[in-house]
Order: sequence, then structure tokens, then C-alpha cells
Amino acid sequence: MSDSCARPRVVVVGSINMDLVLKCAQFPQPGETIAADSFNEVPGGKGANQAVSAARAGALVKMIGRVGDDAFAGRLVAGLQQCGVDCTSVWSTEKCESGLALILVEESGQNTIVTVAGANARLLPADIKAVRNVIQESDVVLLQLEVPLETVRQVIEIAAETGTRVILDPAPIPQGLPNELLQVDLICPNEREAEQLTGLSITTLAEIEEAAKGLYQRGPKHVVITLGSQGAYLFDENGGRLIPPFPTDAVDTTAAGDAFAGALAVWWAEGASVEEAVRMGNAAGAIAASRLGAQPSIGSRAELEQLGKPQS
Repeated sequence: MSDSCARPRVVVVGSINMDLVLKCAQFPQPGETIAADSFNEVPGGKGANQAVSAARAGALVKMIGRVGDDAFAGRLVAGLQQCGVDCTSVWSTEKCESGLALILVEESGQNTIVTVAGANARLLPADIKAVRNVIQESDVVLLQLEVPLETVRQVIEIAAETGTRVILDPAPIPQGLPNELLQVDLICPNEREAEQLTGLSITTLAEIEEAAKGLYQRGPKHVVITLGSQGAYLFDENGGRLIPPFPTDAVDTTAAGDAFAGALAVWWAEGASVEEAVRMGNAAGAIAASRLGAQPSIGSRAELEQLGKPQS
């Protein structure tokens, strides 16, 4: 950052969804009908969740994305604004529904998710070019893959012009993901995504290291594979190391990865080492996993610092 005393400037380019969350005892089998224990409408979307995480961690956050012209649109934007996210570059899209996600959460806190892109699919490279200065004036840009790949590519190209750091959460992984999109400052897939990207089975620490090394060889400066309750594995020019987790009683893991990415971005932009940034990302993920819902589960700066402070 140009001013070490200033709050970091984080830009998030990505999805804005309304999450339709059903909590149930277990996932239904194919052809089976089960009764849910509860239903909630909760603002979400990987992009929006990461924006909220970065804002609660203390950054000045600008969101770039699209909502529809439906009943959810106003609630989604208002929810971001209430969390301190600048939505000047969130546009309403005529004759289009906002993004939706149907999320089933079972007793252990694990989830399964189906999304409908809606207006997220209408975030195009021309939109990104129109806010070029917003991207180039930031300290770090957070990206995911719930918007068109050509839009993601445009963001990476613009950020590269000024050396702005880019963090890519490569999810969901599409068929034929171009290798050039992985050539960013840091990528942070989870275990399943790392398996998809490498074609490797990941069950042991040695296999995690092999996958991380393989991803590193494809161009990113840092690879972080998030491991849920096992912490995160970091690989870069200094080799690989496991960053330990923080204990948590998982209730809903829906936004844990997004909380991780947002907190990591903030601490890294503030000048912390990548190891420390990942450690604080682990703290954010642990807090989010302990609560129900996406954005409502994301912890504050004070909560992260309390959990993450070194033990004497």
C-alpha cells in the first residue's frame, strides 16, 4: 500500500447470489424426498461473500458485479452496503433474474450447492473496462469463476498493467479452464477443486504436496489448498508447508472458503507474510464454519484477531 497507515483497498469481481438454504438431517438419495428442518433466504454468492469478509476484516472494499431486476436485487445490494461494501460498480440488469443458489446443509455442517448464474452471467469484459481505474487503484483483487471466463481474463490483464495483486478462488471449475487464468499471484482451491485441476486423488499430506507443486508449476506465485478442519497447505518458491487450523464445531461450511479468501487478502495487503495471511484466513474460515448461513456467519476483525492471536 502507498500509505502503511491506510486501510487496504480490496476489489472483488464476482458473483452476487441469493442463497436458498435448507437444513436437513442428511442429503437425499436420488429419487428420495425428505423433509427439511428449516429454510432461510440468505445473501450469498462467492464474490459477495468474499467482499463481506474483506470488509469485516477492515478493508475498504469495492464490489464489481451484476444483479437482476427482480425482488432479490435490492436486498442483495442493501446487504452488501450494510456490511460497508461500496456497490457503485454493481449494476442492475434488465429482464434478468439475480443469481440464485440452492444449498442443502446436513447435520455435520457439510453442504451441497446448485447455482443459477442469472445476472452474474451478464458481467462482461466491457463492464470491467469501464471501471479499469477501480481495479488498478486497489491493493489486491479477488476473483472467482461464477462469472464468465472472458471477464475474469479481462480483470487479470488490467491488474497486470499496474502490478496489482490478484487472488483467484478457482471455483466452480469449468471444463477446459485456460491455464493462463491460473497465472496470478495466488490461487486458493479447496481439496476437491485441487483434485479437479490436477487429476490427482488427494487423501494424504504427500498427495496434497504433489497437487500443490503441480499447480505451482502452472504459473501462480503462491498455491494455497484449503483443507477445512485440517488447515491449509501453502506452496511457493520456498517449498510447501502446512498452516495449522483453528479448532471449530462446524455448523455450516457454506462460506468458510469465502471467509478465508477475504481475510487472507486483507492481511496480505496490509503487509503480513503470506504465511500469516493464510493463518488468519484459517481463523476466518473456522469462525464462519461455526455459524449458519453465508454472509451472516462471517466474523469481524475483532473476532479474527481474538482467535488468531498467538498463544503464550
